Amino acid sequence: MELPEIVSHLFAAKKAKGLSFADLEKILNRDEVWIAAVFYRQATMSEDEAKLLATALDLDPIYIDLLTDYPIKGLGPVVPTDPFVYRFYEIMQVYGLPLKSVIQEKFGDGIMSAIDFTMDVEKEVDPKGDRVKLTMSGKFLPYKKW
Repeated sequence: MELPEIVSHLFAAKKAKGLSFADLEKILNRDEVWIAAVFYRQATMSEDEAKLLATALDLDPIYIDLLTDYPIKGLGPVVPTDPFVYRFYEIMQVYGLPLKSVIQEKFGDGIMSAIDFTMDVEKEVDPKGDRVKLTMSGKFLPYKKW
């Protein structure tokens, strides 16, 4: 998967400033996962948000326009090769249909929105090995009949 050039520039500026996504969350008043999505060009910033980020990272003003452009979203039509990303793909391969069945039993025929959506990442300390806890919340969208 080839990433747009802006991605490497954003990460380099973040590293040069010594900031984490949690630090940027405090500056932008947006969730750290959403900000990371912006860095990978999977989300679009408002002009005010882009100005705040540009100031925080000492970016050239041209980045304000780039960060407010509508990106092409998604990984493309290929199986991800990055091991971390692949595991989520694998989770959906194994549990996607079971999740679909359980959700549709509870809500009816429809889908969970990835547009009206939030995600939170937490670290759970465990003596057997720390755990990643993800909480996803998406609006249920029933299929429409016409």
